[in-house]
Amino acid sequence: MRVIFAGTPAVAVPALAAVAASRHELVAVVTRPDAPAGRGRGLSRSPVGEWADEHGVEVLTPARPREPEFLDRLRELAPDCVPVVAYGALVPPAALEIPRHGWINLHFSLLPAWRGAAPVQHAVLHGDELTGASVFQLEQGLDTGPVFGTLTDEIRPGDTSGDLLERLAGSGAGLLVAVLDAIADGTARAEPQPTDGVSLAPKLTVEDARVRWTDPAFAVDRRVRACTPAPGPWTTFRGERVKLGPVVAAADGPDLKPGELLVEKARVLAGTATVPVRLGEVRAAGKRAMPATDWARGVRVGTGEEFA
Repeated sequence: MRVIFAGTPAVAVPALAAVAASRHELVAVVTRPDAPAGRGRGLSRSPVGEWADEHGVEVLTPARPREPEFLDRLRELAPDCVPVVAYGALVPPAALEIPRHGWINLHFSLLPAWRGAAPVQHAVLHGDELTGASVFQLEQGLDTGPVFGTLTDEIRPGDTSGDLLERLAGSGAGLLVAVLDAIADGTARAEPQPTDGVSLAPKLTVEDARVRWTDPAFAVDRRVRACTPAPGPWTTFRGERVKLGPVVAAADGPDLKPGELLVEKARVLAGTATVPVRLGEVRAAGKRAMPATDWARGVRVGTGEEFA
């Protein structure tokens, strides 16, 4: 089949590479427009756009997929199908109708669970033990289309969202190509999503990433892992924001008030609503990340000082 790939961030690149290496003909990619990045705020190509540039593939960057110029070019390219991974824009009916097999989306959850922009982050945040990926027919609803196929992956105790997303990006790439193959062979069957078990996964904000020390230790751990690497878990110390790396519940730790810090020889503990947690890395504003013990020695954490 002739395919156009739609995607934007780095997590979409494994699927793009797999599609390009498959039996299907990759004729172009669609990605979000170049955006300001870095300290100089110069325009930067998306990871998907960079990959396409390096491999000589045409790149389409409509500000909105409903633009007449984009729709005209889509018709000229005449794709049979458009596989999508984290494109980042709503696709209007006029664009959905152009490929004869429509647009098919690789989504990183077991639909209908965690429909939305941050399925992996919400799975980690809410303590799910199992997640996966689904390939479904894109339609106007939010991740509501019928599903062609799924795969599952266990969420490991220390998994951050970044860890889990990296695994799913790799395994999901194979699933996406398998669905494309089945569509080309005429053997693909899409099943409607169940009406039970629907949950929503909106994008996590910076405020969502603020650690709640009044939560129990397991919830603090989940929030830190869910927000790693983005938007980045944080708290405040002496009125200044600091970012945190992984934490581990310390069942042998002493009773501490929520947020209260205790510096020991080989570890730094922070109190929660239950047992304290042992801090991994701490990064103060404008500083590099460092082991919590080094940070605590550098700032000279005093008795009874707290994260807030």
